[in-house]
Amino acid sequence: MEKTTGKTSMLEFLKLVGQLKRVPRTGWVYRNVKNPESVSDHMYRMAMMSLTITDPTVDKDKCIKLALVHDMAECIVGDIAPSDNISKAEKHRREEEAMRHLSGLLPEGLKQEMYGLWEEYESQSSAEARLVKQFDLLEMILQAHEYEELEETPGRLQEFFDSTNGRFHHPDVLQLVSSLNKERGRHMTDFKDAEKSQSADAGSDQPHTTSHNS
Repeated sequence: MEKTTGKTSMLEFLKLVGQLKRVPRTGWVYRNVKNPESVSDHMYRMAMMSLTITDPTVDKDKCIKLALVHDMAECIVGDIAPSDNISKAEKHRREEEAMRHLSGLLPEGLKQEMYGLWEEYESQSSAEARLVKQFDLLEMILQAHEYEELEETPGRLQEFFDSTNGRFHHPDVLQLVSSLNKERGRHMTDFKDAEKSQSADAGSDQPHTTSHNS
């Protein structure tokens, strides 16, 4: 059998991670969101959040790398959601196995870095990993808000917001969450006002009947 070359292995790696463009985020699929985002869509905006962070006490480059790696295993195992009834231990085992395969396709130095980044995120063992976890949750609720706007169904995805209660701590993230909640609140109010206006207009269009005394 022909020995696999380094370039062939790298091509296989890139093809595998390319699958992330075709793996939809399970939470949106289960909530019947039209055209749900892919895992790579999610990770891209997390990477942009990492790029734009202003905190000088964290390693911005490491945050970007963590954002790009943290869900990489899903190109093999898929996006496992809590409602799939798979234990955290089993989910971790599957993803660990996938990451060993993926990182094993890379040259030794890259192999160690890639797997190490994934482990760091999983164990939440650094300030950067904990910040990127907050970006993960922030990106989720920002996407939920955008779906509510697109579908004109304000409040429909409230459960995603509820699941993040008490999980944001970084000042920059807290400011973004506050801005998001204010915008979402205005959107919900505007939608309710529009519904009331439409209801009132519909009522005024009803024909009036005049009663005549005999």
